[in-house]
Order: sequence, then C-alpha cells, then structure tokens
Amino acid sequence: MSQSGDDSRETTTTASTPPTSKVVGVRRLKEVMAKPASTRIFTVANQKGGVGKTTTTVNIAAALSMGGLRVLVIDLDPQGNASTALGVPHRDNAGIYEVLMGSHEISTVVQKVAGFPALDCISSNTSLANAEINLVSMVARELQLKEALETISVNYDYIFIDCPPSLGLLTVNAFAAAKELLIPIQAEYYALEGLSQLLETYAVVKKRLNPTINLSTILLTMFDGRTRLANDVAANVRAHFPNELIDIPIPRAVRVSEAPSYNQTVMTYDPLSPGAIAYMQVAREIAERGKAKDESTIDSTFNSNVVSIHYKKDGEIA
Repeated sequence: MSQSGDDSRETTTTASTPPTSKVVGVRRLKEVMAKPASTRIFTVANQKGGVGKTTTTVNIAAALSMGGLRVLVIDLDPQGNASTALGVPHRDNAGIYEVLMGSHEISTVVQKVAGFPALDCISSNTSLANAEINLVSMVARELQLKEALETISVNYDYIFIDCPPSLGLLTVNAFAAAKELLIPIQAEYYALEGLSQLLETYAVVKKRLNPTINLSTILLTMFDGRTRLANDVAANVRAHFPNELIDIPIPRAVRVSEAPSYNQTVMTYDPLSPGAIAYMQVAREIAERGKAKDESTIDSTFNSNVVSIHYKKDGEIA
C-alpha cells in the first residue's frame, strides 16, 4: 500500500516491520503532546466486566507516554491484567496491596515499563484479592490510596487507576484518590443499563469523600459501526453526555485483544492497526482537553529521534 508524504507521522516503527513479541528501543511520537497544568489523576471504572477498562487504561497511558508525558498506571484489579499488558512482574512482588496495607511506601513499588520514555506501573499481585476484607477494619479505609498518592503524584503528568469490575472498597479508594473519572462503555445495551449504578456511586463519593472528582471522560469501546445497536448506543451516550464523550469510538479489533499475550499494548504491538490509531487519537484529545493554558509549559526540547510511521485515516491526523 503506497503512502503519501502528507500522511501524519507518529511512532518509531516502520510500517513494513511486522509485530514481534519483544519491544525494542523506546517508542516516541514526532509531535509532543500538551502537558497539563497539574497532575491529572484518572480512575477508569465500570462495574460491568469486559467493557475494555484495562485495555483503555494501558493503551491511553502508553500513547501519552509516547507523546513525551510522564505517566503512571496503578493496577488496582486483582486479576492483574494491566500489569500483564505492560510487561511488569506481578505475581510475587510487592505492589499496590502492600501500599494499601501500609507495609510498603508507594515509591518503593513503582516499576519502569520497558520501551517507553516515561511510563511507570504499580502492579497488582495475588494478595490484592484479600484487600476488600482487610480494608474493612482499617481507619479511613476509603482514603488509603489517596494518602499514598499524595507523596508521588507531583512526579507525573498523568496517573491512571485501573479498577476491578465491582463497586467495592478498591473502587471506592480509586474514586476517592482521583480528580477525574473515565468511563469506558461497550457499545451494547447491557453496558448502558449498568451505567446508572456507577453514576450513583460516583455521586455518593463526590458528596461524602471527594468533592473535587469530576466525570470528565466517556469512551465508547468495542464499537462495530455496521450494527444498528452500536450506533443507537453511541447516539444515546452522545445525547446524554455531549461534553464528556470523546467521540472517537474504539473499534472491535483483533490486534487490541492479541497484544497482551505478548506483554504489550497495541501501541507497540501493531501501531498501524485501527485500534492503535483510535487510542492514539483519544490520548491526544485527552491531552488537548487538559492542557495548560500557558503553552510555554510544553517542553519544546522534546527529543523525537524516531523512525517515522505513517498514519492516515479519513484524512485526519492522529
């Protein structure tokens, strides 16, 4: 397939390079993304499972890091899928569970993610499944994560907290610690049905624990534009949340699902795939929405030092 010189150029791998099981080198974009005025802390939540919370978390985080921003992912799901996708150990090592229990300082459990300029992860581990029970007897149990994050949040531009598919104490901790809520919604009826319960929890936490949290971002995932249902769901969400919705649906794509089996995000596994392009566009939109008003905060010395890859989709630049 031929590519013109007008196509936008984004990442470090050439289009002819097939996906491999190992990330080589550091992935960067040619155009730096806008920095926020202060650290943006997102909780990525939806009590319905299988809607793309973890996939959304790791791919947006990876894209923002490729754009020159400092990003931290906190894997608060006992399944540890975010840790797997980012390729960090998460079986027997200390992670977010030890931080919640107070046995480790949060700075001691941060792990560097290979292949990215500034992407860190605090992993889940097998002990996290016990956290819901062990937190019950603790004083200020809903604020354990918030207090821990206060010591390191200044080191990052973005922090993403990947929540379990429930509305238990782990998710409430994430709500209490975050400044913004990002809700991935699968383009199916059941996903919409469960949204009201999540919004009720959000309202309670906002009233009693964290008045500053804001529902800032809604994203449609696993979107199949060929079906009437997907388009109906999109129209419904668009009507009810016109300001919160990032109107760039994430398509249902095989490459997005395959990437974690190689301990990668789709941003490095297959950066030319439709899923990777969509997540890159979403990440850039998030960065634009949250950028500092003073453009001088953007680091103009960002070193792209990349081999170009050409993105082109409906004439739009990712």
